[in-house]
Amino acid sequence: MTPKVISFHYTLTNAFGATMDSSAGREPLTFMEGAGQIIPGLEKELLQLNIGDKKQINVVAADAYGEKDTELIIKAPKSSLPTQEIKLGDKFRGGADDHSPVFTVTEIHDTEVSLDGNHPLAGVDLTFAIEITGLREATAQELEHGHAHGEHGHSH
Repeated sequence: MTPKVISFHYTLTNAFGATMDSSAGREPLTFMEGAGQIIPGLEKELLQLNIGDKKQINVVAADAYGEKDTELIIKAPKSSLPTQEIKLGDKFRGGADDHSPVFTVTEIHDTEVSLDGNHPLAGVDLTFAIEITGLREATAQELEHGHAHGEHGHSH
């Protein structure tokens, strides 16, 4: 069976109802089924819907960005960071390549800092208000590339 390509608008809110992200005013988000482009708990729900459907989808942390991993919360000497001008919320890559985890500064002390390598939404339950805007089978090119090419596809 050919995977589906689904396009949808969304508004993401946290447990307090605050908007964290939205596609309003932008192109809809498009993904290919099974390609790992969106969080699993959201993908599973979207696969049940049709064009024009609107739904509120609650995704628990485990099916979103996972629970917080305490192994990724570390203390490091300030001197080990690439700059000494450090503020809360600053982000540093944990290695040389683009796949290394990004650590966020969560505490600053005299000689050391606390760094959290978890995704910012790890441990957070999410609520999506979604509207399906497109639904089709993946093209041969998308299957070959392993991801969707937008609501109308694209050519190379």
